[in-house]
Amino acid sequence: MLIGEYIHTIDEKNRVSLPVKFRKEMGKKIIITPGLGQCLFIFTLKEWEKVSRRLSNSDSDLSFLKADQRSFNRFMFGRASEVELDTIGRILIPDVLKDRIKLRDKAVIVGVQDRVEIWNEDAWNKCEEGFEKEADQLAESLGGDRKS
Repeated sequence: MLIGEYIHTIDEKNRVSLPVKFRKEMGKKIIITPGLGQCLFIFTLKEWEKVSRRLSNSDSDLSFLKADQRSFNRFMFGRASEVELDTIGRILIPDVLKDRIKLRDKAVIVGVQDRVEIWNEDAWNKCEEGFEKEADQLAESLGGDRKS
């Protein structure tokens, strides 16, 4: 399971080092793609296959007929990139993705169970402030009305 929050610097070649803990679980090749909100998503190849199947709606194999699905698939797949970790655990963040979330010198790297998110530090701080205030309400909403 990918968990934890880390702050790492981005070098002059757009590389960022993934936490050792994540490297062990993710493998040598990963997929980096635009995320929801103001972040990037990183998936293992195995997890990306699961996401791809869900997004393609493999039951009918006609996902291209739905406008919303076409648009979202363009968003997720169009800028996705397979990247390799180098010998010291760094990945190269493509310019188009780096620019999308305005990454500069530092990246916040967050493990979110089945994926890793990369955030611009300022955007992460604002987002974190918001969900900390709403955590109780979110938990209540997600918990629903469960009956034993």
